[in-house]
Amino acid sequence: MLPAEYDVAGKVVFITGAGRGIGKGIAQVLAEAGADIALNALTPKYVEGTAKEIAAASGRRVVPVIADVTKAGDVQRAVDTILRTFGRIDVLVNALGDSIRKPLVALPDKAGTAAALSDEEIKFIMDVNLTEAILCTRAVGPHLLERRAGKVINIASWTAHQGGKDLVLYTAAKTALAGFTRAQALEWAPYGVHVNAIAPGIFPDPVTSGEERAEQSRQRAAQTVPLKRAGRLREVGLLALYLASGASDYMTGQTIFIDGGLSL
Repeated sequence: MLPAEYDVAGKVVFITGAGRGIGKGIAQVLAEAGADIALNALTPKYVEGTAKEIAAASGRRVVPVIADVTKAGDVQRAVDTILRTFGRIDVLVNALGDSIRKPLVALPDKAGTAAALSDEEIKFIMDVNLTEAILCTRAVGPHLLERRAGKVINIASWTAHQGGKDLVLYTAAKTALAGFTRAQALEWAPYGVHVNAIAPGIFPDPVTSGEERAEQSRQRAAQTVPLKRAGRLREVGLLALYLASGASDYMTGQTIFIDGGLSL
């Protein structure tokens, strides 16, 4: 039996970008630990099946919420829907994120490599990695502040500590997310609302990238990660459980790296 401080039974958790990947891994662990889950994705393609799968495995209430959380109107409608459905939100997990491996400016000695990032790609990277977290935190914030309780968990990246090649904008967005986490934690600490971040390393998901690319990521991790392997999605979920529970009540404003030593 877990210590009582880790109990999240009956808590309502809103997770963005949760149809697959790290968001799904977090949802699986928190539902297993007794939380009810609102799973967000842009389309129903993955999230509806994921919701059914997690509900069947955990016995918890798991509801898909289709919304573009990079748009303020969609975010507010999603939060209103969750509050009508569950009556409360205890934990927000901003897990949406994506990257595009391209240089900011075409490199003169790299003939034949990827072209520079377009305006549309720059906006996309900043929106899914930073803007969504800001918008969702703003929308959920009044509810948490009124109750003077709650947890916000932002999913950053190992690049928040160390830049990644061909990941200039992704690095910028995730570094900004870590800064947002620190500042928002200070602002909300007097009201009993905790804000922390998780910075994962290499966590391949065959559903997201395909089995071939996932295997390439695992092989790259075996060569570059000090612990000689890629992460398992469940491992991020276990850390999220700590941050979502009372066990982390004396922690706020922190970005915790779970990357096998990649950022050292």
